[in-house]
Amino acid sequence: MTIPANSPEEYLSKVPPERQEAFSRLRQVIVENLPEGFQGMHELRYDWVCGAAFIVSTGISCRPETTTAFYQYCFAKNFIAVYHMGLYAHPALLDWFLVEFDKRSSRKLDMGKSCIRFKNHEHIPFELMGEFAGKMTVEAWISICTSPLKR
Repeated sequence: MTIPANSPEEYLSKVPPERQEAFSRLRQVIVENLPEGFQGMHELRYDWVCGAAFIVSTGISCRPETTTAFYQYCFAKNFIAVYHMGLYAHPALLDWFLVEFDKRSSRKLDMGKSCIRFKNHEHIPFELMGEFAGKMTVEAWISICTSPLKR
């Protein structure tokens, strides 16, 4: 489901009313807990967070003027989705998240390789998602992204 918007506020206004509070709270805990160096961005369809400063200096991107997403959150047709690229790239972070989710939620985890889906917005573990957002620093993400380049 594409929600065209020019700002996070406009995006939020287009999320179904019954999910706006949960989506807004999720966005808030993510932004409040991100380590220093990450920036919030908005693209036409969703909000996302990136460490834009490192893209140009390390040459990770083929187009240095663009950014690389690190953490995205969006509203899909039937769920709120959170994408954390560190889950796919850092097995220890994935292991930590799986254990903590099991401890803090009575629900079964619904996820893909880097996507966490919350079909019932009333059961989002906000405290866990905030802690999760702060688990990887920009420096750690740069190291993961550039390690294949340093041969």
